[in-house]
Amino acid sequence: MPLTRKAYRAAILHSIADPAEVGIETSYEYFEDGLLVVDDGKISAVGHASELLPTLPADIEINHYQDALITPGFIDTHIHLPQTGMVGSYGEQLLDWLNTYTFPCESQFGDKAHADEVADIFIKELLRNGTTTALVFGSVHPQSVNSFFEAAEKLDLRMIAGKVMMDRNAPDYLVDTAESSYVDSKALIERWHGKGRLHYAVTPRFAPTSTPEQLTLAGQLLTEYPDLYMQTHISENLKEIEWVKELFPERKGYLDVYDHYQLLGERSVFAHGVHLCDDECARLAETGSAISFCPTSNLFLGSGLFNLPMAEKHKLNVGLGTDVGGGTSFSLLQTLNEAYKVMQLQGARLSPFKSLYLATLGGARALRLEDRIGNLRPGSDADFLVLDYNATPLLSYRLKQSKNIAETLFVLMTLGDDRTVAQTYAAGALVHQR
Repeated sequence: MPLTRKAYRAAILHSIADPAEVGIETSYEYFEDGLLVVDDGKISAVGHASELLPTLPADIEINHYQDALITPGFIDTHIHLPQTGMVGSYGEQLLDWLNTYTFPCESQFGDKAHADEVADIFIKELLRNGTTTALVFGSVHPQSVNSFFEAAEKLDLRMIAGKVMMDRNAPDYLVDTAESSYVDSKALIERWHGKGRLHYAVTPRFAPTSTPEQLTLAGQLLTEYPDLYMQTHISENLKEIEWVKELFPERKGYLDVYDHYQLLGERSVFAHGVHLCDDECARLAETGSAISFCPTSNLFLGSGLFNLPMAEKHKLNVGLGTDVGGGTSFSLLQTLNEAYKVMQLQGARLSPFKSLYLATLGGARALRLEDRIGNLRPGSDADFLVLDYNATPLLSYRLKQSKNIAETLFVLMTLGDDRTVAQTYAAGALVHQR
């Protein structure tokens, strides 16, 4: 089969390190007139167009974008597929919100036709917003994960998902058992984990909805399949934290519950972490676990403000999560808009280059996939976006005043949304065209 080689010319920007560790200036590469070369779904070269063009064959197809920026695809480290239909639900904080809106909405996912329909809408929304990889919660029904992976496989997307494990403190119509959750998860792992660009995540919803028996079996799955992911929630809401103390009085805190059941590790991602203490951050970092920072959701549900500087102090891996449906947008640009405000409210700064890092390479590091996604280095999967500087009249006018790439990037993150994403590529294939 002949090599399919294509090139893409525009301004190009990607993160190569965490600004908190190396300083802003050495954390990114920017090519004002750049060229990205893709061979068979992988990036083979990135750099200045003037240097790379002479090295290419004369007949190569070059897509040239004016007034546009190429970046890596965005990575969403926390989102719920079954909550797509209840995004933007009024008036509750976490625990009431789960009972009022979430559980009834999730109850429909045993039905294949419904699960297929929502998986299709969900993936289209991700790609429309420039998200090329997501760590996804299904519902308690295996069908939710089968439908999602079937849709993702057709487009050769790099996606991670798991069936929710939940055997108590939820409506009767939505609980599994410790044993059935283990058996169902195992069947899904055998079917999907490592197939194409798909990965499985063991998914206990959160400590209050799992018995000790179920958490034990979740830990057992991670032992049986060492390269699995684990995803759950932690320290999102103050009432939730009190509830965990009542349910697990023998443990010294919320994180210690998960630690006891051996759920911490290099592919474990804990959503929120709004109310973590220093010791918990240190323990997460020590075990190689990561946090998904979900600012839109934390503000919408009144949960609190994530302390990013504390996470940085402990060198804790942090990715960005939309947390749809607690979050109100699939757009990681809009999520970064909210992240900036969360930092402002704490008297801290969030630079545009740290924001870019969180949405791309930081998410890849949280998922231990930085050798494959999250940047545009040669050898990486060709998952990338074309962002349009003229997506809206206001954006177009504002960017004409921009003096440098830092300002341009910040404006894209404050005024940008799904309309800003002109094209989304996954493994070198065009999967969304605005």
